[in-house]
Amino acid sequence: MLPLLNVADYARAARAKLSKEVCDYIEGGALDEITLRENTTSWERLKLYYHVLAGVGTRDTRTTVLGQKISMPIAISPTAFLKLICAEGEIAAARAAKAAGTLFVLSSLSNTAMELMLAEAASPRWFQLYMYKDREITFELVTRAEAAGAEAIVLTVDAPGLGARERDIRNSFTLPDGLAVENLAPLGKGTMPRVSGSGLAAYVRDNFKSNLSFDDLDWLCDCTRLPVVVKGVCRGDDARRAAEHGAKALIVSNHGGRQLDTAPATSEVLPHVVEAAGDLCEIYVDGGIRRGSDVLKAIALGARAVLVGRPILWGLCVAGEQGAVDVLEILRRELDEAMLLCGCTTLGDINRSLLAP
Repeated sequence: MLPLLNVADYARAARAKLSKEVCDYIEGGALDEITLRENTTSWERLKLYYHVLAGVGTRDTRTTVLGQKISMPIAISPTAFLKLICAEGEIAAARAAKAAGTLFVLSSLSNTAMELMLAEAASPRWFQLYMYKDREITFELVTRAEAAGAEAIVLTVDAPGLGARERDIRNSFTLPDGLAVENLAPLGKGTMPRVSGSGLAAYVRDNFKSNLSFDDLDWLCDCTRLPVVVKGVCRGDDARRAAEHGAKALIVSNHGGRQLDTAPATSEVLPHVVEAAGDLCEIYVDGGIRRGSDVLKAIALGARAVLVGRPILWGLCVAGEQGAVDVLEILRRELDEAMLLCGCTTLGDINRSLLAP
């Protein structure tokens, strides 16, 4: 077996191990998957105008998110149903974040209950939330997350319904026997229906609040003592309104290309969001980040940190917790190398001048 040198190597190795249904669920995007592809290629199109003779010594990749220290500006994005990938699922991902000294965000659609999960995660550990039609269910999730040790609530706002993921529809994707939406099981919402088409789409249609509004953000900020992070922002005007309504941080995201196809790539959106709201709150970004140089470009565009999803899944599939650790360390090493070659000693040295002659 050839050595696994980069994220793409892990992706190829994972695809060789996974069933078609699970692989399509992980890899797929909405409709023609244009945004899915653009998320990655848009980072590639950005060029680095590097400095020379900069006298760079040892690089420092440390930063903070909402005041909490992390060893590098690369965190684990919330992703659902990790036990489809490996037996330890979310616990393996949390332990990988702990080993790497970085942020872990737990999906509300996890196959492991948050009480078990967050106990395995080191600080910082955040909980991602969908707004359910039944506000009491949403409130119960927030209350439990606080009690379980979550340190922020990440509200996903780009999923009032599920984008048409045609791979999942063709495969009639649903959770296999023995797996459930564990956080919702005590609330009677832990089972995904078996239907013709996507069981996940049916679950979202039946349960998620489709008329999500800024009033819901106001309500969430009022009902939790934790900082609220808004995930799924695509526009500067929405970004500023979210910050004005109480969001302490924003994640520029298009749900990994899985919601509205032909939405712009996150690298294209990021500078507009930073310009509109960067004076009010912290800005993070996810979507298509596959190299450490992509991380450097994101920081140059104004992001404080990036989150990665599919690369962690590929690592978990190939080698469980250690595979996820290895993927994070690959990205850390590549970021360090990019900083050296661009003439940057600290993250503070990275700015937009690196992206223009």
